[in-house]
Amino acid sequence: MSQLSEIEKRRTFAIISHPDAGKTTLTEKLLLFGGAIQTAGAVKNNKIKKTATSDFMEIEKQRGISVATSVMAFKYGGKQINILDTPGHKDFAEDTYRTLTAVDSVILIVDCANGVEAQTERLMEVCRMRNTPVIIFINKMDREGRDSFDLLDELEDMLKIKVRPLSWPIGIGATFKGVYNIFNSTLNLFSANKTKISDDLVSISDVEGKEVDEYVGEDAASELREELELVNGVYDDFDKEAYLRGEVAPVFFGSAINNFGVKELLETFLEISPSPIGRDTDQGFIEPADKNFSGFVFKIHANLDPNHRDRIAFLRIVSGKFERNKFYNHTRLEKKFKFPNPTSFMAQDKSVIDEAFPGDVIGLYDTGNFKIGDSLTEGVAYSFKGIPSFSPEIFMELENKDPMKSKQLEKGIQQLTDEGVAQLFIQQPGNRKIVGTVGQLQFEVIKYRLENEYGAKCQFNPKRYHKACWMTTDNEAQLEQFIKAKAIYIAFDKDGNHVFLAETPFLLQMAQQDYPDITFHFTSDFKVGQN
Repeated sequence: MSQLSEIEKRRTFAIISHPDAGKTTLTEKLLLFGGAIQTAGAVKNNKIKKTATSDFMEIEKQRGISVATSVMAFKYGGKQINILDTPGHKDFAEDTYRTLTAVDSVILIVDCANGVEAQTERLMEVCRMRNTPVIIFINKMDREGRDSFDLLDELEDMLKIKVRPLSWPIGIGATFKGVYNIFNSTLNLFSANKTKISDDLVSISDVEGKEVDEYVGEDAASELREELELVNGVYDDFDKEAYLRGEVAPVFFGSAINNFGVKELLETFLEISPSPIGRDTDQGFIEPADKNFSGFVFKIHANLDPNHRDRIAFLRIVSGKFERNKFYNHTRLEKKFKFPNPTSFMAQDKSVIDEAFPGDVIGLYDTGNFKIGDSLTEGVAYSFKGIPSFSPEIFMELENKDPMKSKQLEKGIQQLTDEGVAQLFIQQPGNRKIVGTVGQLQFEVIKYRLENEYGAKCQFNPKRYHKACWMTTDNEAQLEQFIKAKAIYIAFDKDGNHVFLAETPFLLQMAQQDYPDITFHFTSDFKVGQN
């Protein structure tokens, strides 16, 4: 099969949401439809301790939350689907932001009772920055919630994007009977089934027909017809090109846990969503159809399998064809590497592959050669742009509680910060380790993993810093003067770059005024240009 046909077959997307909106549950139901799993597990259940397929870390199982991005691949309707299930918790937003650089589109989940929440807005901002096409799934329609038209208005107002319903719910809460697929003009009724796909589907081509009354009742049928008339009168016809430009978001309604509306979402998604798109580099734009292989690392995860102490670099393929045991350029290290055991993912299950194509996400076993943002290429060496690492919001000093395990602690904190769950800054004298994160929960995860995966005990002591600022300048003398004057606030990041740990916004402002030739960056990726 040709490279172009392989590219067209692929759909690579992320599922994002505010915590508890049903993200992991929807992921599982998509896997059910794809035949990748036979029965779904509950993320949280007081009576049973099943865990979601995509939540593989022990701490995720205990807390019922996703704290790491999972990659899952399956086939459906002749397409190769690559889902990236992201952390919903705000403390792990940075992992989600990086994941969004590796996908071509997004499904955003909104709880019908809660509507647009703070994390939903932040995630949408990142999508808008990249003009990422977004489909919205309004979930939990089997529970009492808000009026559908009110939700649509809120989506447009708060997410700053036009919406267009492509399915419509019949009732809500106790009266929820199913969804009408506006896109394909069919009515699909589902029986509530939380663990398997329901076979109770009814397709009706004409919503005006009497069959609708027979299945949902005259009152519900009449209300459905009135609401559809209003939808078609208020909202413009669906424009696929506007969706692909990130200007309009199609909206679907359903209940992921009961399989209501998931099939409509999946099949319409496959029909309208983009096949893999190219990426920008320091040498120009790279198209997927380029014959030379290229890709970038957007995530690193140590101890994916605790029994084998492995370290996996997640690589998004941008162009060409990846082949097992073939040498590729590691741009940053200026070395060639080959990979005898590249893997594809089905949550924690991995299988060795011989080849992969643009849009695919593969795992490369790594002995410490990769960092987030690294590029692999065939032929000309170049680097992909725009994988941001933001200034942390919380800073703590790492204290070793067991001097006999110093080597384990050193190795553990290096590997965990390589993954991007936190940033590590070293202060001298004393080689003091300052760990920075965007949320408190990350420190709990780091402490837990250091103890359970590396046998190292530690505690975190708060440090009062406002921002970590990377510095660039053409005036080396001024930079040297600044570093000498602010020595107690200077640290080194993992790449050996100087970082200014500003205690307050006022002290940062004074530094910017007193040293005008120094540019203070709030991201370590200067190519992104966030100053």
